[in-house]
Amino acid sequence: MAAETQPKALTRRPLLLNKVEGSQEVVNMAAIVPKEDGVISVSEDRTVRVWLKRDSGQYWPSIYHAMPSPCSCMSFNPETRRLSIGLDNGTISEFILSEDYNKMTLVKSYQAHQSRVMMILFVLEMEWILSTGQDKHFTWHCSESGQRLGGYRTSAGACGLQFDVETRHVFVGDHSGQVTILKLEQESCSLVTTFKGHTGGVTALCWDPIQRVLFSGSSDHSIIMWDIGGRKGTAIELQGHNDKVQSLSYAHHTRQLISCGADGGIVVWNMDVERQETPEWLDSDSCQKCDQPFFWNFKQMWDSKKIGLRQHHCRKCGKAVCGKCSSKRSSIPLMGFEFEVRVCDSCHESITDEERAPTATFHDSKHNIVHVHFDATRGWLLTSGTDKVIKLWDMTPVVS
Repeated sequence: MAAETQPKALTRRPLLLNKVEGSQEVVNMAAIVPKEDGVISVSEDRTVRVWLKRDSGQYWPSIYHAMPSPCSCMSFNPETRRLSIGLDNGTISEFILSEDYNKMTLVKSYQAHQSRVMMILFVLEMEWILSTGQDKHFTWHCSESGQRLGGYRTSAGACGLQFDVETRHVFVGDHSGQVTILKLEQESCSLVTTFKGHTGGVTALCWDPIQRVLFSGSSDHSIIMWDIGGRKGTAIELQGHNDKVQSLSYAHHTRQLISCGADGGIVVWNMDVERQETPEWLDSDSCQKCDQPFFWNFKQMWDSKKIGLRQHHCRKCGKAVCGKCSSKRSSIPLMGFEFEVRVCDSCHESITDEERAPTATFHDSKHNIVHVHFDATRGWLLTSGTDKVIKLWDMTPVVS
């Protein structure tokens, strides 16, 4: 990863508390058990495990349950101890865990999708099970009756799924890079809008119901913050990963976004700052600084007897410029660029040291992270990776 440059207020690193090992395949999702020293995990090796911390300080399975198909995702509701598990064969199985977390009892199963279940949400207030699948469908079921209430076909397989209880809006992010907003009724749904800002597929969504902001992570390595509640259509980009963003979590009490990616990075973003939208890239047939023609501008090349130049864009002003007029690089954290990016020479001179002050901290988890779960009450972060390992981190030195 790029060299770390961190603000003074957030210089301490996450503390690795424990490793949970024993899965035979990728751990696709894991969650911290609230008020317990425990972890629930689902894996590609078809197992559901509940790990409880023993006197030795290590986590050992109190439940080891084999499913008929690889486990792709899960949703755990602590109030009801209801565990919903999505499978590779399209089934969602629902279990109730015992109070001592030593037993799980099957309640019902839903044939929700025709192929792999990608994401599940259990909404206690409505008694709904929401899910997305590789079959390009979003569906929702009644968790009391098991009845399918409705569905919607997305433009591609969907990984991101979030729900706003107050407005009954569901957010679905798919592999085409599009985010779809639907309004759900008891047995019907209506399309509110769709928006697209990523050049790669949407891999993760995170919803802040207080600020009414949606975060989307993508395989294009970027995160976009969408202003949903303000209805301004504002889209703020955050560039801090060197590989695809895999999972997002939000700490409401500190207004910090936690993003994790295939690069092994854990990035903590300070969202309590006034951020700026990145400008639209302007079109031009010649450099908007020195007027040199670009290589496709044959007429100006002929008239001026000059060889055309390659076009670049300044990330700060958006102007089309040649390489000579954009020879400098700079970070622009308030625009989301934590790493150095191309800027034109005049913008480079205008950026102050204060404007270059980082608004995020970077940490190496040393594994390819598939999913994260954040427990705000204890400040613990759980990361599960392709290395079959679950890591538990104390984030209180960082998220504070």
